[in-house]
Amino acid sequence: MARPLASFHLVVTIAVLLTVLGLVMVLSSSSVEAVAAEDSPYRMFRSQIVFACVGFVAFYIALQIPVRTMRRFAFPAFAVSVVLLALVLIPGIGTESQGTRGWFVVAGISLQPSEIAKITIAMWGAHVLASRRGENSTLKEMIVPLVPAALLVTILIVLQPDLGTTVSLIIVVLALLWFAGLPLKIFLGIVGTAVASATVLALTAGYRSARVRAFFNPGEDPQGAGYQARQARFSLADGGIWGRGLGQSRAKWSYLPNAHNDFIFAIIGEELGFIGGVAVIGLFALFAYVGLRIAMRSVDPFLRLFTATATVWIIGQAFINVGYVVGLLPVTGLQLPLVSAGGTSTATTLLMFGLIANAARHEPEAIAALHAGQDGRLARIMKIRKPEAYRPARSDAPGGSLHGANSPRGRGNPRAGGTAVATRTRRAPAATATRRRAADSARARDTGGARARGSQPERTKNGRAASQNTRRRDGNGRTGERGNRR
Repeated sequence: MARPLASFHLVVTIAVLLTVLGLVMVLSSSSVEAVAAEDSPYRMFRSQIVFACVGFVAFYIALQIPVRTMRRFAFPAFAVSVVLLALVLIPGIGTESQGTRGWFVVAGISLQPSEIAKITIAMWGAHVLASRRGENSTLKEMIVPLVPAALLVTILIVLQPDLGTTVSLIIVVLALLWFAGLPLKIFLGIVGTAVASATVLALTAGYRSARVRAFFNPGEDPQGAGYQARQARFSLADGGIWGRGLGQSRAKWSYLPNAHNDFIFAIIGEELGFIGGVAVIGLFALFAYVGLRIAMRSVDPFLRLFTATATVWIIGQAFINVGYVVGLLPVTGLQLPLVSAGGTSTATTLLMFGLIANAARHEPEAIAALHAGQDGRLARIMKIRKPEAYRPARSDAPGGSLHGANSPRGRGNPRAGGTAVATRTRRAPAATATRRRAADSARARDTGGARARGSQPERTKNGRAASQNTRRRDGNGRTGERGNRR
C-alpha cells in the first residue's frame, strides 16, 4: 500500500461492501417470516435501510471531527451512556425483548444504549490511557479510573441481562489495557478474572446454562437449546461450495430462528455457499490488517489506542458470531457487524468505521499528501476537512508504538519501538530552536563571505594602500619598529 490514502479508501470500501451485503441478506432472510406474519416483506429491510442511512451520516460526521474535539467530549459522552444504561433498567422506560430489558422504544424506533456505551468507553478509555502513559506512570494510574468505570457499565449490562454485549464490552476493556502496555502478568490475571466471571454468568440463568450445555452436548436437547446451532450447521452444509442461490434458502422458512439477526451468516453460507462465507471472512480479515496498520502508523497516542481497540472489538465480535454459527463457540447472541439486522448496532458500527477512517487520514504520510493537494476525488466529493498534524499536549505521553518504551510493558525493553519517536517528541521544540540558530549562523556566514568576495577586486587594485593602512593601524607592528630603527 504505497499510496498515502490507501488505508482510508480501504476502510470506506469495506464499510460500504459489508453494509450493502447486510441489506441484501436482511431482505432475503426476513421477508418470509414477515409475510407469514401478514406483514410487508420489506418491513425489516426498510428499518435496516433507515439505520444504515443514519450510520452513514454518523460516518461522515466522524470524518469531520477534529481529534481534540473527540477527546474533549469523551467523558461527557461516557457519562451520558451510563445514565442511559441506568434508565433502561426502569420498568416503563426500558423495553424488554427476549428476556432482556435493554431498549428504548420511541415512535416505533428502538435504541440500544449498551451499543453506545461500548463506543464511549473505548473513546474515553483511550483518552485516559493516552494521557497517563508517561515515564513515571504507575500501574494504579493505568487501571484507575478505567477498570472501575468498566465494572460499573458491566454490572448495568448484566442486570438487563445481556451476555453478548457483556462479552463485547470485556473485549473493549481488555484491548485498551493490552495496547496501553499493561504488564503481562497483570493482564493475564485480568483476563482470567474476566473469563471466570463470564463463565459464572453463563451458568447462573437457565437459558444461558442450557446453551452452554447444548454446546458441549449438542444431542442432549436437539429440539430446545441446541436447535438453533444444529439448524445453522444444516444450512451451511446445504449451501455447499457455490450455494443454492440468492433468496433460495430453505432454513429461513421458519426452520432457523433469528435467521436475519444472530444467524445471518448461516443464510449467507446457504445461499452464497462456501465462497460467499469465505468472502465475508476475507473482508473482516482485510479490515483487521488495515485497522491495526492505521494504529501502528498513527503518531497520536490517543488515535493509536482508540483505533487498535475499535479494530479488535469489531473483529472479535465477528469472530464470535461466525464461531457459534459454525459450532466452535457457544451461542452468545452477538451480531455480525454491519451484516446482521439491528438498527443501533449498524449505526454505531458505521460510526466506529468513520472514526477509524478519520484516524487513517491522520497518518503522517496522509497528512502530507492532503496538504499537498492530493486529497483525491472521493474526499473532494465528500468535502472532508483536511486533518491537522499532531501536536503533543502536555498530558500526552510519548511513544512510537502500541507498546512503546515508556509503557509499563515496554519499559526497559530494547525492542520496544517507542524510544526514538518519544525522544523526537520530547525534544522537538529544542531541536527546532537549534536548527533555527544554525540556519541564522549559516546565513550570517554567507552574507559575510559575499561581502568579502565583493571587496576583493578593490583590495587587489589598491593593494599597497590597503597594506599601508593596515600598518598604520598597527601602532605596535613592524612599521613602528622600522621607524625607531631609522
